[in-house]
Amino acid sequence: MKSQNFKNHVRMHPIYHYIGAPLVTVVFIATLVNLIMAIYSGEGVLTALLWLAITLGLFITFSLVRLYSTKLQDRIIRSEENFRHYTLTNTMLNSRLTIKQIIALRFASDDEFPALCERTIKENLQPKDIKKAVKHWRGDHYRV
Repeated sequence: MKSQNFKNHVRMHPIYHYIGAPLVTVVFIATLVNLIMAIYSGEGVLTALLWLAITLGLFITFSLVRLYSTKLQDRIIRSEENFRHYTLTNTMLNSRLTIKQIIALRFASDDEFPALCERTIKENLQPKDIKKAVKHWRGDHYRV
């Protein structure tokens, strides 16, 4: 696998991000236009409303599939990093760390992870700053 770093760690899934999301968005907008045209013409309003409902359901489902998978991964990452911190320091992660900070901290090597956790708490580092502070990047090739 390709080595990860701050500049290339964001994962884009081409089918989802470049085909699915634009397609669902275009279809949703098209059904709104169709409904407006049906209202002005006075014909086919019920059919246009039905298509809008179907498309809205598709749009919601498409969005929730992504949201649920990333939320689940966030919980898994929190558990993994809590276990890693416990293994390295014999203490649990500080409860003041936010989930976004913990997600960013996962890229730190074992050698720098505990110190970067402490620094994050003391300086209230933002996720982007945490990632920039990582000297020895630990890739995450399994993130959806």
